Parts: sequence; C-alpha cells; structure tokens
Amino acid sequence: MILIDCSVIILAAGYSSRMGSPKFALAINSQSNFLENIIHQYLNIGIRNIIVVLNSEGEKYIEQHPLRISNPIQLIINEHPEYEKFYSLKLGLSALENNGYSFIHPSDLPVVEESTLKEIYGKREEADFVKPVFNKKGGHPILLSPRLIKELVNEKKGDWKLNEFLGEYSSCSVEVDDVGILDNINSREEYLVFLEKIKKENTDDTDFAD
Repeated sequence: MILIDCSVIILAAGYSSRMGSPKFALAINSQSNFLENIIHQYLNIGIRNIIVVLNSEGEKYIEQHPLRISNPIQLIINEHPEYEKFYSLKLGLSALENNGYSFIHPSDLPVVEESTLKEIYGKREEADFVKPVFNKKGGHPILLSPRLIKELVNEKKGDWKLNEFLGEYSSCSVEVDDVGILDNINSREEYLVFLEKIKKENTDDTDFAD
C-alpha cells in the first residue's frame, strides 16, 4: 500500500566536523549507510514522497557516491545550515506537493522499527504532532499534521528552536518498544557503540533463528 497522504523530510544539512564525513554517509553494513537505511524504512511502509535536506557538501558527496535506492527522492539544498534545524525543516516542508502528513526524521537516527513508524502514523488524527516514547523518553521521528505544516511553512520568524515552536501545538505520545528512537549519533565514539549494538542484535537474531 502506498501512503499518498504522507511524506518524510530527512534532515541531513548539519555539518559533521567530528565525524570526518557527512553523518548520513556512515555505514551500517556493506549494503547500506544511514541515509539509505532511513529511506528504505519509509519505502517499506509505503511512503514514496521522500525529501532530503542537505548542505552543499552533502550534495557533492551524493553526486560522487550515488544513493543505492530504486525510488526517486527529492534533494533540497540548505545554503545556510548555520540557521539550524528549523530553517532546514521549513525548506523541506515548503517543497511538499501534497497536503498530507509528514514524518520528520534526523539523519543521525539510522534504525527505527517499521512497526514504530506504523504506530506513529496510526495516531495521526489525535493531535497536531505525534512523537514516540521509549521508557518515558521522547524520541524521533515525529509526525506533523497538515495544519501544523502549513503554519510552520508560513511562519515569518526564522530563528525558532523547533521544540519551542512545537510547544505551541497539541501533541500525542506513542509508547513504543524501540530504543532506536533515542539514537543521536554525534561522535565517533557513539558511532562505534551503535555498530556494536547492531552487531549484537544481528547475532542475537541469528542465534534465535537457529
């Protein structure tokens, strides 16, 4: 089933000076990097309208290392990444061609269960935005309503902190059994911890299957 009333904005315009390369390009395994894995997760639940907001360095990286995905996506270039997340989000949402809902997914959150995305989407009519919670901690991605999207795009003030802006709207929390919603990989050390976690999960799955 294709979800024609839903899109996703993947925020990948931040500089990754501590990582040595764009954060979205970090490998999960030999078949997929962070960005490719995020895109595949949304394709797998039927979302085809996918927008990635990059800075100019990220654009050059993708030109040199084409994404390994079959579905076309839209790339939006943020020429002012110093304006931070709210500006990137506004750019991405302004490019939407439908009037539906939209997930907002940071690129340093590489693995979220497809069941989590479906649970979030299932609560879409209950508030202006829906956020997942694991063990009483809020995480990402979040899902924005058409009303909130319209008002964010039309907002004239450009220096909002996203959490402050969202605080003006109603929210719905969804308890999920998915610690991946809390990942926030900002350093080489956190990346190595993440890889060890993925390796262990894959080993445990293999052991269970045997």
